[in-house]
Amino acid sequence: MSENNMRRGFSSREDLIAYVRGQFPDAAQRDDHVSEIRGGRAAAQAQLWKIDPVRYAATRNQLNGGVTRLSAYLRHGVLSLVEVKRFAIGRVRQPRDAEKLINELGWRDYFQRVYKAIGEGIWQDQEAYKTGFQINHYADQLPDDVRDGTTGLKCMDAFSRELRETGYLHNHARMWMSAYLIHWRRVKWQTGAYWFLQHLLDGDPASNNLSWQWVASTFSQKPYIFNRENVERLTKGVYCSMCPLYRKCDFEGSYEQLEAQLFPNRDSETNGGR
Repeated sequence: MSENNMRRGFSSREDLIAYVRGQFPDAAQRDDHVSEIRGGRAAAQAQLWKIDPVRYAATRNQLNGGVTRLSAYLRHGVLSLVEVKRFAIGRVRQPRDAEKLINELGWRDYFQRVYKAIGEGIWQDQEAYKTGFQINHYADQLPDDVRDGTTGLKCMDAFSRELRETGYLHNHARMWMSAYLIHWRRVKWQTGAYWFLQHLLDGDPASNNLSWQWVASTFSQKPYIFNRENVERLTKGVYCSMCPLYRKCDFEGSYEQLEAQLFPNRDSETNGGR
């Protein structure tokens, strides 16, 4: 069915959900979760009014920090980058107080410009892996336990469920899960990027794929990694406190120790994602 022929008027949200399921049965069979995130211009504007550029700058790396939650609306053109930029500047005393938020908008614009320049090349390694491994050392298939959220790692399993059930993940959760798949499980970044795009409501190919490549080191100078201390600090221990693998999980150790474990064939140079 073409976009012009799709029904646009619905008596309720449930009516809309039933219609979409009927139009896309294969997608509904693959994943029947319905996110609580509301679409449309009114919902986008309501979320826009909630942004606090100062709190964003101070807390955005924390999982309960002041992120904007505007990405889905930007992805689908409900809001524009310029609109958000102007609104953010209008919410602060000095324009520099909105600098961090505007910088992040700039990264989204940059990724779009790269996408325009290379097209489907965003699915190809822009550079070789800088991990000491060749591309044939990485698996093509997504591990079942990662997909199903049954790894036993409380953080990763929670992120997998949140991705599938809400269509959203905090940026740091995306980075951690990407690094886990690529560097700990040695899965090709394309496999993880495709999995994310199957579920993310803000799943923009440019931002998604080039961010995965940044973690992998095929679009950056070094691979991104993290450790348990980093997760615990930025999540206030919400996962670590209930994890049976606490202090003995895959992410335990200093960055130097983890680098040696993960990249034994790589030249010794400072690396990682502190």
